[in-house]
Amino acid sequence: MGMSALVSGQPALLCPKPSWRSSARTRTVRAPAAGSASGSASAAYPSSFSPTAPSLSLGPTKDFTWRRTGTARAIIPLLHALPPPQDAQDDDGTASSSSLALALQKEEDNALSFSRLYPGTVGIDLILLALPAVLGQAIDPMAQLMETAYIGKLGALELASAGIGVAIFNILSKIFNIPLLSIATSFVAEDISKNATKHSTSGKLELTSVSSALVLAAAIGTIEALALFLGSGLFLKLMGVSPVSPMYTSARLFLSLRALGAPANVIMLAVQGIFRGFKDTKTPVLFIGLGNLSAVVLLPLLIYGFKLGITGAAISTVASQYIIAILLMWSLSKRAVLLPPRMDQLEFGGYLKSGGMLLGRTLSILLTMTIGTSMAARQGPTAMAAHQICLQVWLAVSLLADALAVSAQALIASSYAVLDYKRVQKAAMFALQIGLVSGLALAVGLYISFGSIARLFTNDPQVLTVVSSCALFVCASQPVNALAFIFDGLHYGVSDFDYVAQATIVVGVISSLVLLYAPRVFGLAGVWAGLTTLMGLRMAAGILRLLWKSGPWSFLHEEPETKAQPLAS
Repeated sequence: MGMSALVSGQPALLCPKPSWRSSARTRTVRAPAAGSASGSASAAYPSSFSPTAPSLSLGPTKDFTWRRTGTARAIIPLLHALPPPQDAQDDDGTASSSSLALALQKEEDNALSFSRLYPGTVGIDLILLALPAVLGQAIDPMAQLMETAYIGKLGALELASAGIGVAIFNILSKIFNIPLLSIATSFVAEDISKNATKHSTSGKLELTSVSSALVLAAAIGTIEALALFLGSGLFLKLMGVSPVSPMYTSARLFLSLRALGAPANVIMLAVQGIFRGFKDTKTPVLFIGLGNLSAVVLLPLLIYGFKLGITGAAISTVASQYIIAILLMWSLSKRAVLLPPRMDQLEFGGYLKSGGMLLGRTLSILLTMTIGTSMAARQGPTAMAAHQICLQVWLAVSLLADALAVSAQALIASSYAVLDYKRVQKAAMFALQIGLVSGLALAVGLYISFGSIARLFTNDPQVLTVVSSCALFVCASQPVNALAFIFDGLHYGVSDFDYVAQATIVVGVISSLVLLYAPRVFGLAGVWAGLTTLMGLRMAAGILRLLWKSGPWSFLHEEPETKAQPLAS
């Protein structure tokens, strides 16, 4: 994933939630009158509020309330002289209390079942979810680290040239790839729940969301490939690499070759999102592992065996991307129809609309990271090579925090949907605690071993000297990075997308200003001061949202039991 860990901010799972925009602390639901055809409670609450718990039919025109308790029994009817249900009477015509009690118990058990999506303690659930997430996210960055190490042995100029090419490729591709990956996951999951029995004549699932995602991915990938291939020189100039720079020729060739892999890269990410919608994370990990294994074999063979240098590195990466994409498409074709019988059945509106919010957030962070890379490139090949080493290490160690954020998001989304605020609070606090501890541990570990790690990438004494000047920023920022990632996961868990997008844009503007001016005074250390500012402000924005007494986290500032009063009929 690499830089995608910084910008992904995985969206909340497709799980219904109560709206927090209503200022009322108690929501009122009016039970239907006798003989109601639906037999379910009709709401007398603001239109923006969508209750998700099971409905309860108690009798003609009586009120019960939603009570904000700290437990999973979030729906507790307050009974006041309720008449009996129509079909539950004793011999003398009076209400059967046992029947009513059974009905109430059944509804509360249904509510409890939603909160048991992840049984056991919150801490164990979080760790068990995070471990496979770390494995799945670690493969690609580890391969990138290996590629960087191989190229670094060629020299500082080659490392700097490849670094600027990788940065440009990641910037352009991730602008659209990350939203597509995230949205495909949700849309496919929703489509499956609605059309689980819809199969083609071949027995495969026929889902519009799958076909739409694949066609959209192919189109986006083709556009990216053309833009990178035809505009490689322009992109290099925008990054501060002029035609007279010693990096220009090799960087342009590297970027042009990497452009050929853009279609495979986008399709690969889209299919990963589709498999997540199928609730299958093992298949993508298996095929991504096989694809990157091929890159591990091809890298030294092409770079050193055939003496292709960074050209060989680009070819091996593109080959691995196509291997992964082909394997994933082959596996997906066994489950679902890849293209519908008619192209007019495709639906792109939902993808384009939902991607807007994530696109704005992604652009803000990528723009800030781009400015940082550009300012590093202006310092010269030695500084750029040192920056590339620091950046790869910085991104690689962020995987643990990113996995914790995704896991916390899943737990919070499932609990928040049934108003289990106590479990939400426990998951949030535990995630923040373990994030802080892991961040501190990473900071200490990196501080002790950073010199040895840097020598895995290069033996150039000048590059190592510059790397050491930025090592303190890389190490000291680890606790801040961990908390920033986890706060993103918490806010996505309660579907607070508006706040995260707006806050990220503001944070990006401030950090960009630091990146534009600090390097002129402090050199590469100024670049890393700006990147640390980015993560620090993201963390501060996350803390600020929790402190607000309005919004989705308002329950943190309430009494443990906010008792509801019955309303008059």
